[in-house]
Amino acid sequence: MKCALALRSALNAGRKVWSGLASNKRLAALGSDERGSVAIIFGLTIFVLFAMIGLGVDYARFVNARSQTIAATDAAVLAGARALQSNGGDQTAAVKVAETYYQQGVKNRITVVPQSDSINFVVTDNGTAMTTTGNAKISTPFMHLAFELAGAEGKTLPLLRSDGSDYSKAVLAVGGNGQTSLEVSMMLDITGSMQGQKLTDMKAAASDLVNIVVWQDQSKYTSKIAIVPFAYDVRLPVSAFSLATGKTDSTSIKNPCVVERTGSEKYTDAAPGSGQYVMVHNTSSKKNGVTTYKSTCDLNVNSTINEEVLPLTSDKDALLKRISTLTTEGSTAGHIGTAWAWYMLSPNWSSLWPNSAAAPYGTDKLKKIAVLMTDGEYNTVYDS
Repeated sequence: MKCALALRSALNAGRKVWSGLASNKRLAALGSDERGSVAIIFGLTIFVLFAMIGLGVDYARFVNARSQTIAATDAAVLAGARALQSNGGDQTAAVKVAETYYQQGVKNRITVVPQSDSINFVVTDNGTAMTTTGNAKISTPFMHLAFELAGAEGKTLPLLRSDGSDYSKAVLAVGGNGQTSLEVSMMLDITGSMQGQKLTDMKAAASDLVNIVVWQDQSKYTSKIAIVPFAYDVRLPVSAFSLATGKTDSTSIKNPCVVERTGSEKYTDAAPGSGQYVMVHNTSSKKNGVTTYKSTCDLNVNSTINEEVLPLTSDKDALLKRISTLTTEGSTAGHIGTAWAWYMLSPNWSSLWPNSAAAPYGTDKLKKIAVLMTDGEYNTVYDS
């Protein structure tokens, strides 16, 4: 009996010891359990995570709006500068063109802060450039929230840098900007085949060229244009006719039109002189076996100056007026028009117009340019 009681007591003691050991293991496991730390870390970082996502969204919106704004201002200043060239230097009209292009360029842009778009366009550099001024701002709601919690400001962002490095500028490569003087000769085809829309288009193109090339400040770099209308022949001012043809008789001088020249210099710009004069435009008649010649002038017999060549000048009004009054008639002696376009630029022919003489060949920072405006339907020759 005593033996049985002793065994039971020992068993109970063992159970208590085991129970204590088991309790200690549970405490140890609980102390090393890390499953709750994920939730704690997530709770601490969720704000930073969402803030970064928000900042990314705001930045993407900013980059998109900024690129559209810069592209729109680039297009606007180019269009405005082009208008400045072609409209005779009308700065108000050029700015209006730039503004129209800008508004068209940003119509699909992300909405900017109301009343924040102050972008404008101004003509600078003595009328030879157009540039952007002002700025526009975009709202940044996520950045604003993050900065506000951090005690800082960040509600909007300007789309262009405040130092002006993002401002678009278009500079016309004329005058001082081009650092080159120009002498331009325009051959204008006023023959019958140019009647109607062709003549209208040619006048518009020639007028545009005058407005582009003849700039305002002629103090350092000059720009001059000569006009050579042609049809059957070329009509010269009376003051130049005798020097070009060697003719001094009153009949010829009353009809001062010329055609090509013959001889060894017919394909050069050698100065007119003995054996090198251009031919008078004569008509022939035959009576009793005898052929006689009479000078004639097919170009606008009812006008004394409309179809005359106009030597090099920077008088924009005179150039535009001469272009606007041109009319069409006759056949096409294109080689004569081409020759006189060359003569106008040649210093060898300066004696014909001493007050409008072409500069010597090789003059530093000078370009000589001939522009031929014609439909190319050449069909007349006098000396074969």
